[in-house]
Amino acid sequence: MNSQTSFATPLLDPEQPCPSGLTTWNHSDPAVRYGVYRNNVVVSLIDALADTYPVVQQLVGEVFFRAMAKVFALVNPPLSAVMAYYGQGFANFIASFEPAASVPYLSDVARLEMARVLAYHAADVPPLANATLQQALTDAHQLMHLRIGLHPSVQVLASPYAVVSLWTVHQSDAALAAVNPDVPQSVLVFRHALEVNTLKLAPGAVIFIHMLLSGQPLMAAANQAILQDSAFDLSSTLALLLRWQLITHLTMGEKNHEHAH
Repeated sequence: MNSQTSFATPLLDPEQPCPSGLTTWNHSDPAVRYGVYRNNVVVSLIDALADTYPVVQQLVGEVFFRAMAKVFALVNPPLSAVMAYYGQGFANFIASFEPAASVPYLSDVARLEMARVLAYHAADVPPLANATLQQALTDAHQLMHLRIGLHPSVQVLASPYAVVSLWTVHQSDAALAAVNPDVPQSVLVFRHALEVNTLKLAPGAVIFIHMLLSGQPLMAAANQAILQDSAFDLSSTLALLLRWQLITHLTMGEKNHEHAH
């Protein structure tokens, strides 16, 4: 174990002693100074989670949130120097965190909040020209193998809970009591220009977009969406993606011919 590791590892494990060999400029107790630093590190991680998940914090209150976040932080050190991405596993943690079981929609609200963070920080890619897609859709020979590439900011979430309504009500002074959390909602998250958008969509549309994101051909994605949502409308969903300039490239067949915009 190198010196950096021996210094950093105990920071998130209060059971471990202060690393040996530490000295202080004023000859104060290194263990005390290290304890203060350890506490500051944990507090900074909790603060980072609070910044990323403000609605989750509002739903359970600051005291409960910070206690829950501390449990998470102590076993989940940052994997990147970019703190904006810290806490990507927080939603899964919440889902298995027994004290939060009385708020069953909390983990999906966390997933929505992280999706918005990822969308905000995603790379920017120019959109495909509408005419290019329209031309590709008229080629019956290639249609079965046509794959649609979407903007890097695009995220989807299908939840058994009213995650969009729960998130939206916390963006204003609306009453939470007016929201029935047990209404399933599907959501599309993306960045357009510099603004992150959160749109409630039909289940089939979100299934279709999810299939596209996983690399499925257009028609296979559409067929899967129809199987799970008979009301799925391919034309209106493609029109939505075009309107928000979320289609960035096309791939034809197995030759990986990409059409620039």
